[in-house]
Amino acid sequence: MLCPGQGAQKVGMGKDLAEKFPAARDVFASVDEALGTKLSKLMWEGPEDELTLTHNAQPAILTHSLATWAVVKDRLTPMAAAGHSLGEYSAYAIVGAFSTETAVKLVRRRGELMLEAGKQRPGAMAVILGLASAQVEDACHAASGGGQVVVAANLNGPDQTVISGDPPAVEQAGEACKKAGAKRVLPLKVSGAFHSPLMAAAQNALRETLAKVHLNDPKVPVIANATAEPVKDAASARRLLGDQLTAPVHWVASMERAAAVAPDTTFVEVGPGNVLAGLVKRIVNGATTLSLGTAADVTSFLERAA
Repeated sequence: MLCPGQGAQKVGMGKDLAEKFPAARDVFASVDEALGTKLSKLMWEGPEDELTLTHNAQPAILTHSLATWAVVKDRLTPMAAAGHSLGEYSAYAIVGAFSTETAVKLVRRRGELMLEAGKQRPGAMAVILGLASAQVEDACHAASGGGQVVVAANLNGPDQTVISGDPPAVEQAGEACKKAGAKRVLPLKVSGAFHSPLMAAAQNALRETLAKVHLNDPKVPVIANATAEPVKDAASARRLLGDQLTAPVHWVASMERAAAVAPDTTFVEVGPGNVLAGLVKRIVNGATTLSLGTAADVTSFLERAA
């Protein structure tokens, strides 16, 4: 099971699921009640600039993933789960570590903390395309210094890496990547330097929040972003979710580990978009993927599984 992260949000997300499937509709209703606000209305009607705010986008994407899962869960048997950044919380909820209400409150708080950390120390992020991750890491190391830092934050594919840090250092590393042969360097519209040391203030507060929430042992292993290793107990999950805010997302290594933990299975992406399914195909040779996020996707899957 794969769960997408921030950036997958868009106005209208999940509305068709809620209209067609009562189980999905129930998830949206429970999330609205848990948060004390109509997140579903924001997801379905916008405005887009408000939906894109970190503390709205994160619970919105998680809700979409869990609404999809609620409809298909009786037809799927997970052997392992993983999620990209925010999606790791969705993955834990899918495998029974969090309740829906706990998960959505937690990611709402996570988004608030990340937004505030970004205001305290503004950061930047950029995606580097067409350059090996080792070369990107070298460029980041060379561009860091004098109180400025940039790191490889998301190791998404063999030649796709997101860098994160102080804006001047990110710009300098991006220019170095271009000179080293990167095909493209694309700045990302974000509210902070996620998965970098600039998130330290958010990390400390998030650890305090994580310490207070009820967390069960996951029913199947969850591959942690921070280590690319399977997590099987609540204590490790709590610690690694805290580590995740300032640690890189080791997505390539995570997918390679997932393929080893659950060989010859289908990678099923639940939630908005199909970005993760596309990345898996580039990482795991011969991988079989399935993306479920729209009512049409889910209907087709249920008809085949009947």
